[in-house]
Amino acid sequence: MNVAGKVVAVTGGARGIGRALARRFAQEGARHVAVADLDEAGVRAVATELHGSSMRVDVSRESEVAAFIENTERAHGPIDLFCSNAGIGVGRGLETPDETWQKIWEVNLMAHVYAARHLVPRMIARGGGYLLNTASAAGLLSQIGSATYAVTKHAAVSLAEWIAITHGHQGIKVSVLCPQAVRTDMIAGNEADVASVDGIMEPEQVADAVVAGLAAEKFLILPHAEVAEYMQRKAADRDRWIAGMNRLQQRYKESG
Repeated sequence: MNVAGKVVAVTGGARGIGRALARRFAQEGARHVAVADLDEAGVRAVATELHGSSMRVDVSRESEVAAFIENTERAHGPIDLFCSNAGIGVGRGLETPDETWQKIWEVNLMAHVYAARHLVPRMIARGGGYLLNTASAAGLLSQIGSATYAVTKHAAVSLAEWIAITHGHQGIKVSVLCPQAVRTDMIAGNEADVASVDGIMEPEQVADAVVAGLAAEKFLILPHAEVAEYMQRKAADRDRWIAGMNRLQQRYKESG
C-alpha cells in the first residue's frame, strides 16, 4: 500500500508512535490524516500541524470509535487505512485487580474489535481497505513483569490474524505492528527495563518500518528485526525458550 492520495485515520495520535505515524503519512502525501486521542489539546495540535482533522476519542468506548469513523468518512471520504494504535500498559501480575484487567482489555484489544466491526463491512462494500493494528513484540513473545500487557497484546495479534484469514479474499488487508521498546511515555523512567535489551527505538524509526511494511503488505511489521529470530527460537523449542525467559525474569527481578 502507498498512502499517497489516501485518507488515513490514526488513534493514539497525540504523541509517541501515533504522532510519528500521522506525520509520516502526511509526508508521504496522504490526502487527509485524521487523528484521535484522549488528549484533546495534543491531538488538535498534531492535526493543525498536518492540516488534518482531530477528535477526542476514548477508544475503550465503541460509540466513540464509531463516531470517529463516521465523522471522518462523512467529511473527508472513505478511510483507506485505519491505524488502531492507541494502547496502555497498566497492571502487573496475577494480583492485578479485575478493573485494571478490564481497562487494559478494552483499550489493547476491544478498541481493535470496535474499529474492525465498524470499518470492515464498509471496506468490503467498496472493494477493500487496510487495517494497521499496533500490538507489540509482547504479543508474539511475552512481557516480563506484566501479565496484563502480554495477554492483551497476544489477543490483539490473534484478532488481526483472524481478520486477515477471514476477510483477505474480500480485499481486506491487515498488518500488525509489533515493536519492542520505543521511546514513548509508556517506558518513561524505565529505559533500563528488560524490554530495551535490543535497544530503544525512536517513534520515527517505527514509522519508517511501518511505511516499508505497508508497501510490502506484510502482516507482521517488526521494527526490531531480532524479534523474528526470537519467534523462531520459541517455535523450535518452546520448553527451552520458556526456561530461558524464566532466567531472564529472575535477573530482571533481582536487578529491579
